[in-house]
Amino acid sequence: MAYKSILTFLAGETEVAGTLPGAIQFAARHDAHLTACLLGVDMTPAGGFYMGASPLLLQETLERAQAEAEALEAQARKLLGGETLRWGAESAVAQYGGLPSLVGLRARFSDLVIQSRPYGAGALPSQEAAIEAALFEGQAPVLVLPDGSLPDAFGERVMIAWNQSNEALSAVRRALPLLQAADSVQVVVIDPPAHSPERSDPGGMLTQMLARHGVRAEVSVLAKTLPRVSDVLMRHMEDIDASLMVMGAYGHSRLREAILGGATRNVLENAKRAVFLAH
Repeated sequence: MAYKSILTFLAGETEVAGTLPGAIQFAARHDAHLTACLLGVDMTPAGGFYMGASPLLLQETLERAQAEAEALEAQARKLLGGETLRWGAESAVAQYGGLPSLVGLRARFSDLVIQSRPYGAGALPSQEAAIEAALFEGQAPVLVLPDGSLPDAFGERVMIAWNQSNEALSAVRRALPLLQAADSVQVVVIDPPAHSPERSDPGGMLTQMLARHGVRAEVSVLAKTLPRVSDVLMRHMEDIDASLMVMGAYGHSRLREAILGGATRNVLENAKRAVFLAH
């Protein structure tokens, strides 16, 4: 597998300026085609117009979203125009509730979706919606760049967050091109269950599979010394100076993670380095 079709969804000027350069760098490194989808999002909630409201009001909000999308497309084309890679840029308009279907349809035909971190100062609601739609509706892996940029050492040291789940295994399989290109790969297991199938050799079967793909990986078994597993993962990522963490996304339901929190949400909220997600 190779990443030959890269996609990014951008719904604001700061996203275009911050995320698109990183996506360009990644696509150039992998000799891939990059498509930028510029979104004009109508944030009017479903049923947001009172009964009897003029159709002109709805038309006005859609026209405003269209104008925003076209302005973003012009900005993106200006950035992409000076690049030698293969690229495309297109604008699209949707109400916020319709983003999953729009993003999912486009993401399902891509090898990888690249987005910036969906939480923090200046983050847009559409960023979180785009990531979740790409993962669930599009069944595509997502590379999240915390500040949108791609560091020079990206991919040299990679950490795999391994908990034996189907989501984690899916992430590893989708990330194989990055793992094969890495100088160092570390499989991290936190407090493995005493009665799990891998109890005698945590991460052993995974490293064996990776070895057959030319990936030499080491296993680190860590204790949960912090309240949240995600905190242990991010601290260890800093300790070993990994530039990328590969992990399964949303082992619990999205609603539960939104209300109670979860490893995926906590990592997306706090990670300072790139995260590769798959479900």
